[in-house]
Amino acid sequence: MRVGILGGTGPAGKALAARLASAGIDVVIGSRSRERGEEICQQLRDKWPDHNLSLTGGENVEAASTELVVVATPWDAAAATAAGLSQHLTDKVVISMANALTRLGKDFVPLMPGRGSITAGVQAAVPAARVAGAFHHLPAHALGDLDHTLESDVLICADHPDAATTTAELVAKIPGLRPVHVGSLDAAAPVESFTAVLLQVNVRYKTRAAIRITGLDI
Repeated sequence: MRVGILGGTGPAGKALAARLASAGIDVVIGSRSRERGEEICQQLRDKWPDHNLSLTGGENVEAASTELVVVATPWDAAAATAAGLSQHLTDKVVISMANALTRLGKDFVPLMPGRGSITAGVQAAVPAARVAGAFHHLPAHALGDLDHTLESDVLICADHPDAATTTAELVAKIPGLRPVHVGSLDAAAPVESFTAVLLQVNVRYKTRAAIRITGLDI
């Protein structure tokens, strides 16, 4: 499987790219320019020379042409980016990982996008794709630190069962991560908003808090 990451040069995108590649997955880092995508690939290879990362840099259209696509742009560009590449995303599973947040004083505050969540907005922008929400609660710094194994659940929401299953299979390839299905895209709003709570915890306790749900035998 090849995974393409739209907006893969930002903190979340390149962290996910590194983590997926470290698990043996071929990753295409998409950007508005091929040069920038290739630059980030080389940065990651130089940073983690012992991991043999399978990374390719390209424009977003090249990332969108892979089998499975992740939208990792800033939240306010996610739907528009997906819409601009809709012809390449038809019948594909597309994962949205953005959170609509802002900072007011010392507090992180969730914003309410027009359709209730960024994930729902991406689905509306590419109705012929099968969109899932995932990876919202993984701190970018921890996600991209390949010296440490992650220990977290990844909450997955989707209207299409195969989108949820495909996303769960991808999550399960990363050591330390456990996929947890939490329902339809209606669940994306509280899932995305809860990221603000985790950021507050991380700031207050100077840690990298993540989600772990107890009582599940999966």
